[in-house]
Amino acid sequence: MKEQAAAVAMERQNTVKEALNALYHHPDDGVRLQADRWLQSFQRTLDAWQVADDLLHHPSSNLETLIFCSQTLRSKVQRDFEELPSEAFRQLRDSLNNLLIKFHKGPPKVRTQISIAVAALAVYVPAEEWGDGGIVNWLRNEMNLHPEYIPAFLELLTVLPEEVYNYKIAARPERRRQFEKELTSQIEIALNILTACLSINELKEQALEAFASWLRLKHGIPGSVLASHPLVLTALSSLNSEILSEASVNVISELIHYTAAGSFSSVPAHMHLIQVIVPQVMNLKAQLRDPSKEEEDVKAIARLFADMGDSYVELIATGSDESMLIVHALLEVASHPEYDIASMTFNFWHSLQVNLTKRESYVSFGDESTIEAERNRRLQVFRPAYESLVSLVSFRVQYPQDDQDLSYEDLKEFKQTRYAVADVLIDAASVLGGDPTLKILYTKLFEAVGRYDEHSEWRPAEAALFCIRAISSYVSVVESEVMPQVMNLLAKLTQHPQLLQTVCLTIGAYSKWLDSASSGQSILPSVLEILMSGMGTSEDCAAAAALAFRHICDDCRKKLCGCLEGLFHIYHKAVNGEGSFKVSPEDSLHLVEALSTVITELPPDHAKTGLEALCMPVVSPLQEILNQGPEVLNKKPARELTVHIDRFAYIFRYVYHPEAVADAIQRLWPIFKTIFDLRAWDMRTMESLCRACKYAVSLLNWFDP
Repeated sequence: MKEQAAAVAMERQNTVKEALNALYHHPDDGVRLQADRWLQSFQRTLDAWQVADDLLHHPSSNLETLIFCSQTLRSKVQRDFEELPSEAFRQLRDSLNNLLIKFHKGPPKVRTQISIAVAALAVYVPAEEWGDGGIVNWLRNEMNLHPEYIPAFLELLTVLPEEVYNYKIAARPERRRQFEKELTSQIEIALNILTACLSINELKEQALEAFASWLRLKHGIPGSVLASHPLVLTALSSLNSEILSEASVNVISELIHYTAAGSFSSVPAHMHLIQVIVPQVMNLKAQLRDPSKEEEDVKAIARLFADMGDSYVELIATGSDESMLIVHALLEVASHPEYDIASMTFNFWHSLQVNLTKRESYVSFGDESTIEAERNRRLQVFRPAYESLVSLVSFRVQYPQDDQDLSYEDLKEFKQTRYAVADVLIDAASVLGGDPTLKILYTKLFEAVGRYDEHSEWRPAEAALFCIRAISSYVSVVESEVMPQVMNLLAKLTQHPQLLQTVCLTIGAYSKWLDSASSGQSILPSVLEILMSGMGTSEDCAAAAALAFRHICDDCRKKLCGCLEGLFHIYHKAVNGEGSFKVSPEDSLHLVEALSTVITELPPDHAKTGLEALCMPVVSPLQEILNQGPEVLNKKPARELTVHIDRFAYIFRYVYHPEAVADAIQRLWPIFKTIFDLRAWDMRTMESLCRACKYAVSLLNWFDP
């Protein structure tokens, strides 16, 4: 019987090894895919426990087998431990421990998977099952018994607290909470083990990494104890070494988060520890600009400053002299030429802005007058910082010199950078006010335009315009010092397609200003000329111009009522695709909506005439199709019909003149009915036509004759 069982076990092991060999080495993709599916299915079986364990203990297993089996054993413990009988725990624990010892100098990937498996086992099994003191005490005993394997046991000690928050482990919630309590009660033992390891130079880095992991539990150690703890002092002293220790940075980062865990009210309890950490980190400020420093070291230092900003933002927002030192350091980080480093501060500037501007931050000051006085004081204190920030980040939106050669992914990443910078500028405008922020950005635009002509660099001007557009919602509609100058400069910036696209989007963003400004009426003609130029330049420019045209007509409709002839000229060219206009059918809907909003402002008699003119270029192509007979109508692709019908839907949706719309429907109904009758089988066309009718009926129901 035993021989038969051994033969079956050997057969299963060989099958797994053959599947792995096929997965990694077979030339046929189909065979590799089949092997991968079989192995994934195997990992879910009960047999996987024994096969993986046997192969890990087998001396002839190759690296591929070891990695697969260690991953299998780890996932089985995490997901399927409860399918084992309760008495299997000790056998499994001892086997995993032996494997940890076996691979103490083996492949790191294998050792890590086994460590995670042991930690996952501890999540399931109560502390008493591990002996007096739980798994941490059991681990200390194993270290004492096998001091030569301490590095492997330290890795297990590192992953233990991380498994508290690993929800791949299918433990019950109550048991998970109990495991966290058990670890918290064992923190002192864990820190004693790690402190002892500091005396061995080769283990110092690993001990600090494990300490950082235990700090993530966020409780269990008083801040006063940590302030003078050897592990903390070792990490702090490592910050000043020639080669920056990654583990030390991780420890200090976790300490910063530790002191800020919970609410703002908990910070004073850790003030002694904060006073130990902050000066040490501040001493690193000069290294941010040290050219001899490796980029990774600078990034690590920047991360510590960013962590301080994010964690202590409520303390910093008070505007004390000490807090302003951190703000100046964060400005230093924000000025770094590498975007990945500078952007570490972006979350801080947003959090600080919220803290400075929201009333909830000041409720403790009592009456309204005191609250307002304190709010104004703080805003004044941080004004220079945010003014500097605007200048430091605005250049980052500039297109690179090789923008034409950017891959899709690189272009996508660059656009995300622009959006992130736009958010920072909005934060600055919230603190400084939109008009002062506009002045800073206009200076950059003016400088860029002074250097610009059709043969020179367009990118600085485009970047400045992008920033000005980003803060449009915060600029006063009655601003009269800078915006007229900005609008006057736009006509000089139409030579390059990307620049013209940004010009068009900027015009659309300031449509409310154009309506409210005293000079708006005189500026509108030149603005419309620019939009016409945009519609004839490229598809992207045309899309931006059509969107801007809609915003202009929506917000300046009263001023544009006397310019209908010019507006209809633009509309007809765009909808009919005349001349060089490159407006897509989808973007033409912006123009339909734009003219509809202007017509809504007209008196009823004029509105009726305007609506007829609006419908004419839409109805003509439909009538032409119908004139060719039912057979042609039935053969037309749905797209050739819906592109026109969708325009009717927009007209009926946005023209608020029920009598004029009722008259239009009466004239158009024969066309609609013919399409209903002959294209009833065409779901896309029916959907489009029903939508148009729905908007017309909704308007007519609202109208009470």
